[in-house]
Amino acid sequence: MNARRVLAALAASALVSLVAACGGGSTSGTSAKAKEVRLGFFPNITHATALIGTEKGLYAKHLGVPVRTSTFNAGPAAVEAVFSGAIDATYVGPNPAINAWAKSQGKAIKIIAGAASGGVYLVVKPGINSVEDLKGKKIATPQLGNTQDVALRYWLQSKGLKTDTQGGGDVHIVPQENAQTLQTFATGQIDGAWVPEPFASRLVLESKGKILQDERELWPNKQFVITQLIVRQDWANANPDLVKKLLEAHVEATKFINDDPAGAAQVANQAIEKLTQKPLKPEVLASAFKNITFTNDPIASSLTASADHAVKVGLLKPVDLNGIYDLKPLNEVLAAQGQQSISDR
Repeated sequence: MNARRVLAALAASALVSLVAACGGGSTSGTSAKAKEVRLGFFPNITHATALIGTEKGLYAKHLGVPVRTSTFNAGPAAVEAVFSGAIDATYVGPNPAINAWAKSQGKAIKIIAGAASGGVYLVVKPGINSVEDLKGKKIATPQLGNTQDVALRYWLQSKGLKTDTQGGGDVHIVPQENAQTLQTFATGQIDGAWVPEPFASRLVLESKGKILQDERELWPNKQFVITQLIVRQDWANANPDLVKKLLEAHVEATKFINDDPAGAAQVANQAIEKLTQKPLKPEVLASAFKNITFTNDPIASSLTASADHAVKVGLLKPVDLNGIYDLKPLNEVLAAQGQQSISDR
């Protein structure tokens, strides 16, 4: 699958800023052989693969060069860093990857592995019992145009409720950082939030929120990509050996999670504490970790559906995703370990 004509992207202001920062869609990173690897991820349980890979030193072990990490709150900011050449690879959700592909006409990024599925909920105040009760309410998402933002807008649209990017419509969507959402929900400034773990569990356990919608229930087989690993194409083309070694670390981290979920949760929490100075409470950690499936499979069919959803809510113009995946290095790593190959369909 490879590059094609894009009908451009992004009616979202957060993504407009990405366009400006990206100088019209070309990456500014060097294509020279890398002497270090710059890796991005979020300090979220949905990014436990990266948290564990970093905390256990798996990236450093496999890559054999210094690894410099950067953390982000939401996908558009991570993609902006890719476009500017500030990072070489990042864990990110599906919609920011789609947007990056569209804006660059298929030249900026490739998806090289899946990381996580599930772990996203609409959490609301106790008095909200139905979709109809959301009319006139304020619901937060992590960032305008990010994966959860698109998911919420599409779900509301499917229920006959209108939204717009200025916070108007039947339901008022309020993009804000997840840490801020914890505060605004607790103080009653918002009525709910469509957020990933561990923030969903924190809203329930710390602020007496309740789950109105588990996003897994909206997808075939209850599976959808929430986190995947992308690379900057110019970097990957110049450093195929590092791409493969990065994937070796990724696969080892995924195996560790699935072999020892309880131990993996503790390691991920140690990493979160180092990054945020505040570990998750045991009950939050246990709740969040069990709600996520960690997998090397990017669940490609759900990415295509996410693109369709973004088009339908007006945050993306139609885009051909042909070529967005390069799973050959991943499948080589999996084959070497006797594991089944993964399809990009």
